[in-house]
Amino acid sequence: MKRFLLLTLLLPIFLSLKAQEGSRWSLGPRMSLYTNTGDRAIVGLGAFARYCPTDELRIEPSILGLCSSGCSIDANLDLHYLFHLNNHWTIYPLMGVAVNEIGDWAVGINVGAGFDFRVAKRWDLTAGMKWMPMFKSSRRNPIAITLGGCYRF
Repeated sequence: MKRFLLLTLLLPIFLSLKAQEGSRWSLGPRMSLYTNTGDRAIVGLGAFARYCPTDELRIEPSILGLCSSGCSIDANLDLHYLFHLNNHWTIYPLMGVAVNEIGDWAVGINVGAGFDFRVAKRWDLTAGMKWMPMFKSSRRNPIAITLGGCYRF
């Protein structure tokens, strides 16, 4: 079951590598800080892909390795609604699904917001925050603060 859920969340990343259209695709590294996990803050390092089917919508699958007392994984699939403030700034609310192993495997949802800042023609800096309520009664619901960069194809 764990492998099936992980494969389901990773499938969009693999599909995104197949065909790339001008400026609709982007890839990048990400660092996340998970708070409200029960013990202490946890750092996650990983990657994300983005695809924009329209100018306002963006799909973002991501996977991070969590650096805690034991190795664990956080896989997400988020949907962003983009508000382009000007040529450099974009803000967005997000909703999505998450599968992670912070102490024990659980599935949940993501609710949050973020922004992108264009630093060059094809490079963006990105930051965000999301609350991750998990569907398991014994788990705390982490809050993830993210920072990353991406290259737009």
